[in-house]
Amino acid sequence: SAALAGAAPARSSLAANRASKGRAAVAPTRGAIAPPPAAGSSFLSKVEMAPADPILGVSVAFKECTNPMKLNLGVGAYRTEELKPYVLDVVRAAEKMMIAGNYDKEYLPMQGLAEFNTATAALMLGADHPAIKEGRVATVQSLSGTGSLRVGTAFIQKFLPGTAVYLPSPTWGNHKNICSDSGVEWKEYRYYDKATIGLDLEGMIADINAAPTGSVFMLHGCAHNPTGVDPTMEQWGKIADAIQAKGHIPFFDVAYQGFASGDLNEDAAAVRMFAARGIEFFCAQSYSKNLGLYAERVGAINCVLNDAPAAKKTLSQLNRIARAMYSNPPVHGARIAATVISDPALFKRWNEEMGEMSGRIKVVRASLVNELVKLNPDKDWTFVNRQIGMFSFTGLNPAQVENMTNKHAIYMTKDGRISLAGLNLAKCEYLAAAMDDSFRNVQ
Repeated sequence: SAALAGAAPARSSLAANRASKGRAAVAPTRGAIAPPPAAGSSFLSKVEMAPADPILGVSVAFKECTNPMKLNLGVGAYRTEELKPYVLDVVRAAEKMMIAGNYDKEYLPMQGLAEFNTATAALMLGADHPAIKEGRVATVQSLSGTGSLRVGTAFIQKFLPGTAVYLPSPTWGNHKNICSDSGVEWKEYRYYDKATIGLDLEGMIADINAAPTGSVFMLHGCAHNPTGVDPTMEQWGKIADAIQAKGHIPFFDVAYQGFASGDLNEDAAAVRMFAARGIEFFCAQSYSKNLGLYAERVGAINCVLNDAPAAKKTLSQLNRIARAMYSNPPVHGARIAATVISDPALFKRWNEEMGEMSGRIKVVRASLVNELVKLNPDKDWTFVNRQIGMFSFTGLNPAQVENMTNKHAIYMTKDGRISLAGLNLAKCEYLAAAMDDSFRNVQ
């Protein structure tokens, strides 16, 4: 062919050029080992070292510490009173049922496990919700909350180009990374009021009103991370009014359903309020915390829309994004979650376990406050009890946090957030003393 005929001279001229340049050279012996490249000669030698992750890096430092009193209050992972990881009873029961079921390990479709997608949408909205019955919910199983957010923001970048995502100030540290890596601009809206150690509702509403119509607003569905400050249902109503009036798109991040109130259905109230008002929204879900499936990476990205054809098309594009990103999700954790949600007895027990876990955290909160009051009765510590979920936003500044770690071996994020899920009653007094020392003696 002409293409092949044209290719031959190119090879010939290349060979001739090599021969002319290397006539005096001795051909290398077959099997000879080439000398190692000089140091710094890699084509990636100019890549900069990435900074340590602000949350996961805390766990690395904690593991290297030898202080017997050390505490890891950085990662939001539930621990028992003995500070050991906890595998839920319902997870063990579901796994036994799965073994008896003799399931295979075949690839899941891009959308994920069908039973899981049905169950997770029901947990979000309620099984009998009209949006589910009418086919107006597009659900794709993804890699926990992070993967679900990543697929959702990739969708925004592709189909809502130029739309900014507004994040609460402060927010979970990975939100900004996820938006940036998706090529989506992020901005911040006012959320936390340092003066009241509560919600800045007035500032939040003002920022919602000032944002361009059709902006995306990231909302923590419950148990706000890192502050532990949630709107009341009355305040959620005002937030929904403002978002609906401006035609904004809510994007719920639901990573702690069950940990705010101790009840799975009660913690879905904000999301269900928006759905009841006919507001279309995205919702990312995670089962790392409430089912303790941290290593299984189980979650979902949902789009709740006002018509079924739009949901069908949206689902097809979410699948396409997932296919290019990770092809399809893992099955084991998804089958656990689907089994627990769909089995009435297991779901009942799960809700009980959520109450037990959140209840332990509430007891630890109260004990910590009591110890703090003993040490400094002149300071108002009631904010610790007002905050909900896994975390407390202590108000410690970076220098004080450094003192907590370097002097007291208490590992936490630099913004002053502590995970009370990693604290037990035996160490409340020790933590309180460290906090009091840091507040009093470090500026």
